[in-house]
Amino acid sequence: MYKIGIDLGGTNIKAGIVDASYHIIDEASVKTLAHRPYMEVIDDMANLVLSLIQKNNIPMEDIEGVGIGSPGLIDAANGIVAYSNNFNWENVPLCKELETRLQKRTAISNDANCAALGEQKAGAAKDCKNVIMITLGTGVGGGIIIDGHIFEGGHAGGAELGHTMLIANGEPCTCGRKGCIEAYVSATALIRDTKRAATKNPSSVIHTLCNHNLDNINGKTVFDAALQNDATALTVKDNYISYLGEAICDYINVFRPDVVLLSGGVCNQGEALTQPLNEYIKSRCFGTDKAFIPPVRIATLGNHAGTIGAAALLE
Repeated sequence: MYKIGIDLGGTNIKAGIVDASYHIIDEASVKTLAHRPYMEVIDDMANLVLSLIQKNNIPMEDIEGVGIGSPGLIDAANGIVAYSNNFNWENVPLCKELETRLQKRTAISNDANCAALGEQKAGAAKDCKNVIMITLGTGVGGGIIIDGHIFEGGHAGGAELGHTMLIANGEPCTCGRKGCIEAYVSATALIRDTKRAATKNPSSVIHTLCNHNLDNINGKTVFDAALQNDATALTVKDNYISYLGEAICDYINVFRPDVVLLSGGVCNQGEALTQPLNEYIKSRCFGTDKAFIPPVRIATLGNHAGTIGAAALLE
């Protein structure tokens, strides 16, 4: 038996056939064209699934169902996209509509939740039942896995790890509040802080690395400059580790998971990121050396995590 996982993105709709061992047998994608009426997007989702099944000569009776990872505020219990800014959708009954087209059981969750579940089933946390995953991208997403299942919260909009408070009345956040974790540990925030520091320190090697154009700064720049012992970069990097370390400590103190995973572009730094974070949390989490301190690891499945996790929603 197989499951279908759909990773619904603002640019592409990706679908994969996933086997019982959480391997992707085959996958395909089409453009989302998210500005269209939602019924047209759902039609394309259904057609993509059908073409993928036909291509692989799999009988429909061998397909258990379809899981969907979608951005936005998701009412998983009722199969509804309550709100998604990416698509300008509100109260879209996605599961019901797709189920009508495919005549298969469907399930849905937030895309970050699905990515976390995918890592727990087949990636960096497959030896763990309780997982926190933090996605460090343009914003900060996250997923909470408890006893092998996504923790959605009691209602839609729960488990938004990026929108817990780090510094009251701090940096503006995209959610409208000030001081959220997202405003300090996203790739966007890291780039902002790197630009600010470089502006104040014209002799910093950061200027050389970005070819003297601060618009060329990305999430990697400050780490590269720190490797050259640039004082400005080291300060920015240390501050970033502190912000992220404090956020991780809070998550550990609340959930005490088996592992904390990091994903997103910033995580390409590997041990340059995880090693200081692991040291940081050891001395700051509640209980310190008297309690279990979970390791911080880098997620391993990349773009496949969401597809696998979406398929795993059907369990």
